[in-house]
Amino acid sequence: MSRVNFDTLLEAGCHFGHLKRKWNPAMAPYIFMERNGIHIIDLNKTVAKVEEAAEALKQIAKSGKKILFVATKKQAKQVVAEKAASVNMPYVIERWPGGMLTNFPTIRKAVKKMATIDKLTNDGTYSNLSKREVLQISRQRAKLEKNLGSIADLTRLPSALFVVDVLKENIAVREANRLGIPVFAIVDTNSDPSNIDFVIPANDDATKSVEVILDACCAAMAEGLEERKAEKVDMEAAGENAPKATKKKATKARMDKAEEDAINASKAAAFMSKDEEEA
Repeated sequence: MSRVNFDTLLEAGCHFGHLKRKWNPAMAPYIFMERNGIHIIDLNKTVAKVEEAAEALKQIAKSGKKILFVATKKQAKQVVAEKAASVNMPYVIERWPGGMLTNFPTIRKAVKKMATIDKLTNDGTYSNLSKREVLQISRQRAKLEKNLGSIADLTRLPSALFVVDVLKENIAVREANRLGIPVFAIVDTNSDPSNIDFVIPANDDATKSVEVILDACCAAMAEGLEERKAEKVDMEAAGENAPKATKKKATKARMDKAEEDAINASKAAAFMSKDEEEA
C-alpha cells in the first residue's frame, strides 16, 4: 500500500513551485506545467519519489543507524523537530554549525562541554563562584543547548541527511557530499537536485506540505525500528535456546565417551582373563 497518495499531496499544496523566473532548469523533469507565472510540480513523480525515499530510510533505521534532519527555515522548524523526536533521531533547526560533519570531533567537544557544565552544576562545584561567573556559565550553557542540544546523542557521523530546502541548507548538503553521506531532500523548483541522492520534488515553503512528506518518511522509519526490535527479541530467544542445545550435545558427547571407555575396559578385562586361563 502506498504511504502517500495524490489527493493528500494536492490538499497539502505540495504541487506549488516557485515563480517561473526563479526556476532551476535541472528541475524540468519534475515540473508538470506553468500556470499564472508559477511552476506546478508533477505530484505523480512526487508520490513515486516519496515511496523510494521512505523505503531507503526504513532500511537505514532498521540497521540501527542515525539520520540527521536539517531544517532551519521558520515554516519547517517545529514540524521537523516534532517528527524527528518521534523516531528518536537528531535534528538541527536553529543554525547549521559550519563543519558539523567535516569537523565533527570539534562539535563533539562542544557537546561534551555542555555535559561537563551540567555535571559541575549538579555536584556543587559552581556554588563557590561569584554570581557573575555563574551567570556567564549559564548563558554559555543555554547557547550550547539551543544550537547543539538536539544532537547531544549523536556520538558518530550520521548515516544520512534529511534536508528541507537545499538552497538554504547548501552548506550541510556540500559537507554531506564531501563525506559521501547520502542526502534525502524536499526539493522545490528553484533548487538544484544534482547533489541530492533521493530527490522529493515538492513545495518546501508550506508547513503542511513538509508535514505530509515527513509523516510518510517517519512512519517508514518507525516501521524499520520496530522490525529491528522484533529481530533483536528473536535473536535473544534463539541465543537462550542455543546454549541449552550445546549443553545437551556436550552431555551426550560425555555419555558416549563414558560408554566407549566402559566397553574398552570390559574388553581389556576379558582379554586379561583369557590370558590368565591360557597360562
